[in-house]
Amino acid sequence: MSTPHSQQTHPELILGLDDRPPPLLGMLAALQHLLAIIVPIVTPGLLICQALGVSSRDTNLIVSMSLVVSGIATFVQCRRFGPFGAGLLIVQGTSFNFVGPLIAGGALMVKQGTPVEAVMAAIFGVVVAGSFIEMGVSRVLPFVKRLITPLVTGIVVLMIGLTLIKVGLISMGGGYAAMAGGSFANGENLLLSGVVLAIIVILNRVPVVWMRSAAIVIALGVGYALAGWMGRLDFSGMHEAPLFQVPTPLHFGLGFSWSLFIPMIVIYLVTSLEAIGDVTATSKVSRQPVEGPLWMARIKGGVLVNGANSLLAGMFNTFPSSIFAQNNGVIQLTGIASRHVGMWIALFLVILGLFPAVAGVIQAVPEPVLGGAAMVMFGAVAAAGINILASVTLDRRALLVIAVSLALGLGVSQVPEFLAHMPGAVRNVLESGVATGGLCALLLNWFLPEPAAAKEAR
Repeated sequence: MSTPHSQQTHPELILGLDDRPPPLLGMLAALQHLLAIIVPIVTPGLLICQALGVSSRDTNLIVSMSLVVSGIATFVQCRRFGPFGAGLLIVQGTSFNFVGPLIAGGALMVKQGTPVEAVMAAIFGVVVAGSFIEMGVSRVLPFVKRLITPLVTGIVVLMIGLTLIKVGLISMGGGYAAMAGGSFANGENLLLSGVVLAIIVILNRVPVVWMRSAAIVIALGVGYALAGWMGRLDFSGMHEAPLFQVPTPLHFGLGFSWSLFIPMIVIYLVTSLEAIGDVTATSKVSRQPVEGPLWMARIKGGVLVNGANSLLAGMFNTFPSSIFAQNNGVIQLTGIASRHVGMWIALFLVILGLFPAVAGVIQAVPEPVLGGAAMVMFGAVAAAGINILASVTLDRRALLVIAVSLALGLGVSQVPEFLAHMPGAVRNVLESGVATGGLCALLLNWFLPEPAAAKEAR
C-alpha cells in the first residue's frame, strides 16, 4: 500500500484512456468537469455582450451557442476523427484570451457610431478569418515553436491577464451601464462583487477537494441568491428566449475589421501554443506518451480542432474557443482519464445550450456578481503568464525583452492617445496592448542575439 505522498506524486488511474465507465459513473465524472468549466465557458460571452450593449435576446443566443459549440469541440477532441482531435479527455470552451481586444475594439466601433449588430458581424467575421491561422499553425508546429518561444508566450499571456484586469474591475463596479447611470462602484455593487471574491478565496483554502474545485460555482450561487434578495435579478433574457434554441448560422451576418483582426493574429498564435502545453499536460495525467509520434499527432489534432471550432463558433454567432486546463485537475482528483467521459460532458453542454432558459438564468446574474468571479479568473490568466516566464532562464537578454514588451504594451493600453498621429494602418495594429506587447516580444526575441550558453543548452 502506497503512502499518501506517493499517491499524490504517482496517482493510479481508476479508468484509463480507453476504458468505458458504467453510465452512472460516467455521468458523475462528467458533472464534476461541468462544475469546473460552466462558468468559464459562459463568462466571456456575457462580458463582451454587456460591454458592447448587445440586446438580451441576442446575448441569450450567443451564450447558448457558446455551450453548444464547446460541446461539439469537446466531443471531437475526445472521439477523434481522422486528423481532428487529440483523442484524450479534453474539454474545450470559450477562451478568455480574446475578451480584452474584442471589448476594446468593439467598444471603439460603437463609440464611432457603428450599430451594435454591425459590430458583432465584424467580430464574428474576424473570428472566422483568424481560425484559419490556428488551423495553419497545426500543420507547421515545429517551425512555430521555434519562432514563438516560452519567453514570447509568457509575455503575451501575462499581457492578456493584465489588460483583462481592467475589464474585471469595471464588471465588479457594475459595468459600463452603471458608469453611464451613475451607480458605478456604489455600495450594492461592491457588496455583491466583494462577497463573491471573498468566498472564492476562502473556499480555495478549504481542505475539502470538491469544494475547492467548485469554488467559483458555489460563490456565484451565493452571489446570485444575495442579488435575488436585493431585487437585482433580471430575467428579461429568459422570458424573451424561445423554449428550444435552433442553432442559426450567421444571425448577425459576417463583416470584417482590420483593427479587430490584427490583435487576434497574435492571440491565435499564442492560443495554439497554449494548446500544446494543455494537450501535453492531459497526456501526462492520462499516462500517455509526452514525446514521440503519437504525442505529436495528438498535439496537431488538438490545435487543429482549436482552429476548426473557432471557425464553427464564428459561423454560429459566438467567440473563439480553446482547450481548458481545468479538466487536468479533475482527472487527477477523480483518477478517471477515460475519453468516454468526454462524450457525457459534450452531451450535457449541447443540451444546456439548446434550451435557452439555462442561458437566461445565467444571464440574470448582475454584472458585479460576475465581476467578482471574473477578477479571480483574469488574475489566474496573468499568473499563468508569470508561471510560463518562471520556466525561462531570466538572463539580461530575457529581462530586456520582458521590460520593453510590457512597458510598450501596457503603456499603449493605458494611454491610447500616444498613437493619435500615427498612420491609420499602424494605429490599427498597435492600439491593442496585447498586440503591441506581443509583436514587440516576438521581434526582440527574434533579432536580439542569444548568449552562446543559452544556444548550447537548447
